[in-house]
Amino acid sequence: MTGRRRIRSTVLPRSLVRPARAGALPAGALAACAALVAGCGIVPGVTGGSGDETITVMTWAPENTGATNKPGMPAFAEAYGRWVNAHGGIDGRPLKVLTCDERDDAVAAARCARRAVAENAVAVVGSYSQHGDAFLPTLEAAGIPYIGGYGLTHDEFTSPLSYPVNGGQPALLAGLGRTLADACGPVALVRPDTIAGDQLPPLLDSGLAAGGHDPAGDLRAAEAATSYGDTAERALEHAAPGTGEQGCVVPALGDRTGTFMDSFRRARARHPEVRTATVLGSVDQTVLDASGGASGPYEGAYVTGWYPEAGDARWDPMKEVIRAEAFGDNRIDPADAGVQTTWIAYTVLRQAVESLGDGEVTADTVTAALDGGLKVTTGNLTPTLRWKFQDTLASIGLPRLVNANVTLHVVEKGRLTAAAEGFTDVTSTLEEAAL
Repeated sequence: MTGRRRIRSTVLPRSLVRPARAGALPAGALAACAALVAGCGIVPGVTGGSGDETITVMTWAPENTGATNKPGMPAFAEAYGRWVNAHGGIDGRPLKVLTCDERDDAVAAARCARRAVAENAVAVVGSYSQHGDAFLPTLEAAGIPYIGGYGLTHDEFTSPLSYPVNGGQPALLAGLGRTLADACGPVALVRPDTIAGDQLPPLLDSGLAAGGHDPAGDLRAAEAATSYGDTAERALEHAAPGTGEQGCVVPALGDRTGTFMDSFRRARARHPEVRTATVLGSVDQTVLDASGGASGPYEGAYVTGWYPEAGDARWDPMKEVIRAEAFGDNRIDPADAGVQTTWIAYTVLRQAVESLGDGEVTADTVTAALDGGLKVTTGNLTPTLRWKFQDTLASIGLPRLVNANVTLHVVEKGRLTAAAEGFTDVTSTLEEAAL
């Protein structure tokens, strides 16, 4: 091969796709939208409706499903809404936070988006979904910006109305691959057999290739399986072929990573020693504790993340919101990357609204502020964020990816600790990804 195929963005400039806000829906449509409230909630004590300055937003995530769940994201959004309103709102405007159970289902995700339209939300903020192709067209048609999604799907890095705050799975896997290239023999990637999972191998391989390493073995697994014995055996056979070179197994199964590791722990005794590695979101400190801490299967594992470790003082403002408004709410874990992303996403919303001064706050004006060169600071939890129509990674079809920084952690004595100071920018690695 003398070259590789590039997938270039086909997103049109916003001036050609900006729709009119649906300020007046037909009566039938309103009735249909009203039926969508099941599974959703709002922050109590804040009234909305026309004629006031209330800012309405929505946050969604899957809850109580058989796969990955992120209940802490909508729970933290509600807590943030209470905290903001207790401190005078955003520039004096009350904040109304709608939440919706996305159920890890394309139909449910689309319903959440339609409810956001029906409620005249000015943005969807800090949300988690694998079904970008189901909800983004609805938001785009209504002109509603999607601020700070979790970065699971390609759509989040191509939609002209998506404003990601981290590098999503692309940055995490590219950064992890670059680290493993120097530390591992054969590498086996265990990932979901889903459309989102199909995007993971070339990202990990881009990092491995940057370090002169062969591609990883691509092992697909059922996303909602209750046991992964066969998959664990295949992963170990690939990563520990008996050549004397220590291989690495990389499970990237979200909440099911722990289930895989239970099977992996039983199978690994029959194979040569291997090292494990994964990405934040598939493992965090609570997972390490539950799996046995220092005696568990993650000891010595490399983990890439988007942000500083949870004990860093830069998270103190977020933790203050949790202490003040959600003390004792077990859904909210300040070490969870979803909760952290939601905090940063609401930081973006707040600065966008504040930049409007006394002007009207609508989906269109918030979008215009974000498109107009607004620079958002996050207390050094990320680099300064600024979205352009076509950014550096547009050449590989990720025109909205503006933050390709990752952090490297390692599990030592059962604790997730920083393995390197500061951030590593993997933009150049991603530029070589064969997406």
